[in-house]
Amino acid sequence: MLLDEPTNHLDIQHQIELLRLICDISLTSIIAIHDLNHAAMFCDHLVVLDRGRIVAQGTPEAVLTEALLREVFRVEARVVTSPHHGRPHIHYLR
Repeated sequence: MLLDEPTNHLDIQHQIELLRLICDISLTSIIAIHDLNHAAMFCDHLVVLDRGRIVAQGTPEAVLTEALLREVFRVEARVVTSPHHGRPHIHYLR
């Protein structure tokens, strides 16, 4: 299944419900999504593009690093393991 920003314009409850539903379907899904915390929570494999080129791919733990966030997205952030779901969680800094 191919999905392009399926959570766009949804409130947070429906974003989470939709991503859970997609995960529960026994089908490979390719999802374009810009919310990195949602990607970390729900995706098994990430591919990060920068100007149309693949710059990183792998598990959320391997891909979502502070260095990558700084270099590709030009933001300062801290990445920690969530005690709630065990996946990376990004805290964006001001």
